[in-house]
Amino acid sequence: MFSHLINDLTASIVVFLVAMPLCMGIAIASGVPPEKGLITGLIGGMVVGIFAGSPLQVSGPAAGLAVIVFEFVRDYGMSALGPMLVLAGAIQLVAGMLRLGALFRSISPAVVHGMLAGIGALIVLGQFHILFDAKPLSNGLANLSAMPARVLGLSATDWKADELALMLGLITIGVMLAWEKLRPAKLALVPGALLGVTAATVVASFAGLQVARITVPESLVAAFGVPDAGFFGPLGNPAIITAAIAVAFIASAETLLSAAAVDRMHDGVRTNYNKELWAQGVGNMLCGLAGALPMTGVIVRSSANVQAGAKTRLSTILHGVWILGFVALLPWLLREVPMAALGGVLVVTGWRLVSVKHVTHLFHTHGPIPAVIWAATFILVVSTDLLTGVLVGLALSLIEVIPHGKRVALKVEERQHEDTHHVTLKGAATFVTLTSLTAKLERVPYDLKVHLDLHEVHGMDHTTAEMLSEWIKQRRRAGSPTLISGPENLTRPLPA
Repeated sequence: MFSHLINDLTASIVVFLVAMPLCMGIAIASGVPPEKGLITGLIGGMVVGIFAGSPLQVSGPAAGLAVIVFEFVRDYGMSALGPMLVLAGAIQLVAGMLRLGALFRSISPAVVHGMLAGIGALIVLGQFHILFDAKPLSNGLANLSAMPARVLGLSATDWKADELALMLGLITIGVMLAWEKLRPAKLALVPGALLGVTAATVVASFAGLQVARITVPESLVAAFGVPDAGFFGPLGNPAIITAAIAVAFIASAETLLSAAAVDRMHDGVRTNYNKELWAQGVGNMLCGLAGALPMTGVIVRSSANVQAGAKTRLSTILHGVWILGFVALLPWLLREVPMAALGGVLVVTGWRLVSVKHVTHLFHTHGPIPAVIWAATFILVVSTDLLTGVLVGLALSLIEVIPHGKRVALKVEERQHEDTHHVTLKGAATFVTLTSLTAKLERVPYDLKVHLDLHEVHGMDHTTAEMLSEWIKQRRRAGSPTLISGPENLTRPLPA
């Protein structure tokens, strides 16, 4: 671990700078104090970082769970969040021990990205009101309907808290977007979110602006919850158990999809999905006991980690140490940060989750059905709730299996001829058999050429096509020649 100490040390500092504003901003978007997000960040680094099955993935509070936590805290209170999260973590732990990690990779990408887009839209709608030093309303549609009144209530001549807070939020957003477009190559790893929050904080402090600022306890120890005798009492409510199952499912799916994305960014150790799942379970159980936010593997921080040159899990662990040190030694500095600045960070973060590019890719590559699944999931997440949107999206995914009727079996035949490993698929290549197919393909050695024969495949859904595309790209990046043959309608969505 220590052979790459300098690489990991510098990468950990970059990840720490990226994580700090996001940990606090996601906590505020979740309706809890900002220090709760920081606790999740340091547990994600110092605990999950040690055991994670994806060494370069960084765990912490995720925007993808902000909406469900906000609604949960609103309906059941902070006292129920801890036991719910302990149960969610226990579900993840058991799932990992039962080796169910790979199953989450069979979830339709259209459902996952539709869910994330819906969450992103809800974050934007909610954090829009934070830009005015106001609290978000009860749901996405209520936030949307209140936006015109919020804007029309501004005064161009009489600047009070609303106008000043909006100015600081816009400064944050402006600096983040400008830095993304104009930053010099030598400073590419400096996070725009940090610069945006710093700029807004400096303006607010030097101008003495009377706007809402974040609150941080005098001692970090005071931010940790301590379970009492009635800690698990709320679990007698079936609705809280349902929420725990939903959090476990969504957190696991986001974590393992993020881990798969991280694997595509480097040529080092591949992810052990079952180990990653149970490590996340341990982390979420600890977060529940500490009264913090749920965690997932987070692609923004993880990609920063890889791009900064991290080589081992030491970088992830150290970023948690830096969070602990900063909060313990400089809490007064955090208290200078305007709430509107963190709202600006979350508006940009949420907007980036609404990836129209992904749904157009689905439509042009795989046809209208995946695009419809994405749109239905997105609309229902925004208009109803997260669980309804995901369940309907998963149900719609079955449409791609219906044409195959009872012929959903897939046979994988492997043989080696000279220096080429031949893989022949026979049957229906759908998400139903994706777990076993993925396991077999990932065991193919990288020092051999591969010929993937699809001539006897009578149908393929977009979930399998997306997985095969990533597998082919990954092998080719590693220098392993990979040939695909089969009917044009099956090979067209795959890399040429």
